[in-house]
Amino acid sequence: MVKKGLKLKISIIGLLVFGFFFGFRNNSPLLIDNTHLSDKVLVNETEQEIKMIAVGDIMLSRGVEGKMIANEDYRYPFLKTADITKNADIVFGNLETVIVTGRRIQDNEMVFKTDPKAAEGLNFAGFNVLSLANNHIMNFGKDDLESTIKILDENNISHIGAGVGNDEIYKYVVKEVNETKFAFLAFTYNSDQRKTGTGDVYGVANMDVEKMKVAVQEASKVADIVIVSMHAGIEYQISPSLFQENFSRNAIDAGADLVIGHHPHVVQTVEVYQDKYIIYSLGNFVFDQMWSNETRLGAIAEIIFQDKKIISLKFIPVKSYDYSQPIAIEGAEAEKILGRLRY
Repeated sequence: MVKKGLKLKISIIGLLVFGFFFGFRNNSPLLIDNTHLSDKVLVNETEQEIKMIAVGDIMLSRGVEGKMIANEDYRYPFLKTADITKNADIVFGNLETVIVTGRRIQDNEMVFKTDPKAAEGLNFAGFNVLSLANNHIMNFGKDDLESTIKILDENNISHIGAGVGNDEIYKYVVKEVNETKFAFLAFTYNSDQRKTGTGDVYGVANMDVEKMKVAVQEASKVADIVIVSMHAGIEYQISPSLFQENFSRNAIDAGADLVIGHHPHVVQTVEVYQDKYIIYSLGNFVFDQMWSNETRLGAIAEIIFQDKKIISLKFIPVKSYDYSQPIAIEGAEAEKILGRLRY
């Protein structure tokens, strides 16, 4: 018995020495890479990863539409980034443009609308959820808001954050991927709600914290992941405002798993709050604001989910060219954006 016990001890020690020697040669620890060891142990190998792509402001009017017409291609703004976006399970952005037939908006105007042909570009890029909660979706009133909603519905693109009637305005949309349910909600700083002659309300979901909390809690009852879109902040400022911070943290406290921000037209910082991510602003994605380098720069967020939680968040810096077309970039400008997004 003593000899057998001694042999067993020697065998165990030998295995440990073997693992230590071969696991650490070439300075490469066994089983360890950029992922925490605990994550490797706990990840269910059979659970499929789910990829979500989120982008910044999408404006398909004014100079952008001019480029689409000149190139005879309503996919033109997305040609250089579609390979990044269209293969994701969920592709989300903020649509800051009414979709309706009519005259072309001139470059000096501050109202945005685009031809229904622009839906071709949105489909080409893979968008399947869009926020309408912003300060431009009501530029042309109820009929054009309803036109936008109708065209998105016809193209199987879900929409949140605006509509006719409170139920539509504050509704959440659920997307199910690989048995994981994602609920999306959207809110904006501007309280643009109007009434028809019969008293029906229409407009956008404003950033009323109490209404947001109720909406998030209701969404949490049916979804595994709740994502809140926030259209707010001080334009052209790279740091979030107290209003953005307060709203986002309240959303997380209410049960949101991720907050994605738009509106400042520049990339802002990322915060980890209660172990959840707040992306304060992804900057411009498709826009004609070529007058400054900051407004030309943006970021694409790639979020990977597994086992009903976020396991990876990374960013792809982009820069706008030709008044309409974002292109992924590298080098000093990319490092500048990535540095700002470091969390």
